[in-house]
Amino acid sequence: MQYDIDFLIIGSGIAGLSFALKVADAGRVAIVTKKEAVETSTNYAQGGIASVLGRYDSFDLHVQDTLAAGDGLCRQNVVEMVIRDGPSRIRELMDWGVAFTRRSADNDELDLVLEGGHSQKRIAHAGDFTGRVIEQALLDQARRNPHIGFFENHIAVDLITYSMRMKRGTVTAAHEDVCCGAYVLDTGNGEVHTFRAKITVLATGGTGKVYLYTSNPDIATGDGIAMAYRAGALVGNLEFVQFHPTCLYHPEAKNFLISEAVRGAGGILIDARGRRFMEDYDSKKDLACRDVVARAIDNELKKSGDDSVFLDITHKDSDIVQARFPNIYEKCLSLGIDITKEPIPVVPAAHYMCGGVLVDIDGRSDVERLYAIGETACTGLHGANRLASNSLLEAVVYAHRAATHAKAHLEKKTLDFCPEVPPWDPMGTTDSDEAIVVSHNWDEIRRLMWNYVGIVRSNKRLLRAKNRIEMIEEEIHQYYWNFKVTPDLIELRNIAVVAHLIIQSASLRKESRGLHYNLQYPNKDDRHWLKDTILRRPFVG
Repeated sequence: MQYDIDFLIIGSGIAGLSFALKVADAGRVAIVTKKEAVETSTNYAQGGIASVLGRYDSFDLHVQDTLAAGDGLCRQNVVEMVIRDGPSRIRELMDWGVAFTRRSADNDELDLVLEGGHSQKRIAHAGDFTGRVIEQALLDQARRNPHIGFFENHIAVDLITYSMRMKRGTVTAAHEDVCCGAYVLDTGNGEVHTFRAKITVLATGGTGKVYLYTSNPDIATGDGIAMAYRAGALVGNLEFVQFHPTCLYHPEAKNFLISEAVRGAGGILIDARGRRFMEDYDSKKDLACRDVVARAIDNELKKSGDDSVFLDITHKDSDIVQARFPNIYEKCLSLGIDITKEPIPVVPAAHYMCGGVLVDIDGRSDVERLYAIGETACTGLHGANRLASNSLLEAVVYAHRAATHAKAHLEKKTLDFCPEVPPWDPMGTTDSDEAIVVSHNWDEIRRLMWNYVGIVRSNKRLLRAKNRIEMIEEEIHQYYWNFKVTPDLIELRNIAVVAHLIIQSASLRKESRGLHYNLQYPNKDDRHWLKDTILRRPFVG
């Protein structure tokens, strides 16, 4: 089946939904999302959204904090634009029904809190489940809009570009193409549909499932980055993977984050013997930036052989802790941990991709009519390390800018659908009877990335990872062309591409900066590496 859509949005998190709401008055909108629409990284975000909203704060201070975290690689014009636009976007979220926590029931002021790397309290939050509140409010708005259609349980297979040569919808040569939409698998019936679109937006979230341990939900398989790369778009800075320092360590807990706001509220990191250790690593101690804290914990665990360190907030008033962190309190209590009486076992986990599809200040990739927003994009805001709670801010600001640009582009009436887009061709493929190949490769990729391309890297580890991922990719390539596509196979193909890009980017950067740390190059090299790491798919003739 073929759908003709003005705006095709792949992803239903804060970036995709915000974009959809802003363009719905200009044309037909389709939101493709591979699970239920609510199943997004946004929905799991605990901490909040950073913006200059307090009386003692300033744009300059937020800019300085962001640049410091980004370790020399932020684009200053982008940083200033995003931060100055922040308050307007926060007010817009509130107009859409997002109920941020107030200082008191009879006070309209937002309850702004502090997180690591920030010099002021500027994090607007909704308890400790901010993402869930934002996601639900935007979904409610979008579902009520008659111009927005949802395609849940649909997973994008590949982008369609006008000048590409096609075989089963896969790009074989594309460098200066026009994006015409995407091929999308209906996971319910196994059919691949053609979505022809005048504007295509990638808002697929992050890449956390490339690693064995992650705070991300299962949907975070880097689909947008992999599809854009296969379509010939530039990608950048994929070596900068942010590992959140404090993911709950418990055999029955999966992907559960202990918000940075716990440290902002006075939580202290200790080892298994009760010793505070962050003062050994940074003058900001427990409120140092995430890259510093994650490496510190990794080093402490390697030295001690312990399974985890601990985050202790037992010295704070019990009622205040329960009121500020109800979600974390209830989750830990369900696992037998009372955070008001005992410290929380935590370990670092893959959390956020600072790189992505390279875009301009309006969210445009270098493939015509293809935009990327949210965690899928590399905008220049985060540089080598994202400042806490700047991610939701970036998502709403870039959704606004991309929507404004895309609508203006469409209103010029020069855009039309690409002609003669062929349907998906499954010729020669059969149903797979070897699902073990998919599950084995999936597990192997995630383990090799965790062991060889994690928080601390080395030339030898990166070389081992490169050699192994190339063998796995060849195996996946053969499997892909012989069997009908399934959601697991599509995601496996994507995490393999993203893993290879992370390895390649990390191997190219001969220094340590921000989130990228290499034992052979422990220092920054501003002379040679004060620049982005940019990759493009080699041309295949």
